[in-house]
Amino acid sequence: MRTGLYPGTFDPITLGHSDIIRRACSLVDRLVIGVAINRDKGPLFSLEERVAMIEAECETLADQTGCEIIAHPFENLLIHCAKDVGASVIVRGLRAVADFEYEYQMVGMNRAMDDSVETVFLMAEAQHQAIASKLVKEIARLGGDISNFVSPAVAAQLKDRLG
Repeated sequence: MRTGLYPGTFDPITLGHSDIIRRACSLVDRLVIGVAINRDKGPLFSLEERVAMIEAECETLADQTGCEIIAHPFENLLIHCAKDVGASVIVRGLRAVADFEYEYQMVGMNRAMDDSVETVFLMAEAQHQAIASKLVKEIARLGGDISNFVSPAVAAQLKDRLG
């Protein structure tokens, strides 16, 4: 069984994230969504809320793809989390060239710590490439329409949270 790890803060999970998850499921049998505990980022949603959103968003996707999808909080190094969950592949989503530069450095550091774990870069479909959780939250905060960026359930949670 091939296990992949797709890490992020997912604050909140977007359609871009869901697209990467769907596509990663074609590469692995089991996909662990690593929900990062990053106190420095000051997430809008609690860890428990983010995990619950991921589980709700991925339930149908798991049925459709036949891939086991698990939400797993982590606070340690990414490479250590990969080992903890038995992942042989780290899945990273790319939106732009700027993402690649950062990710390229991250891959080098991770390989220096453990070269048995590969990293795979996936780009979301064109209509989802510009989506960033930070921007979605800002649009929602200012009363904009976020229906093209998140599922209706996530949009409702954002609306509730932001008033």
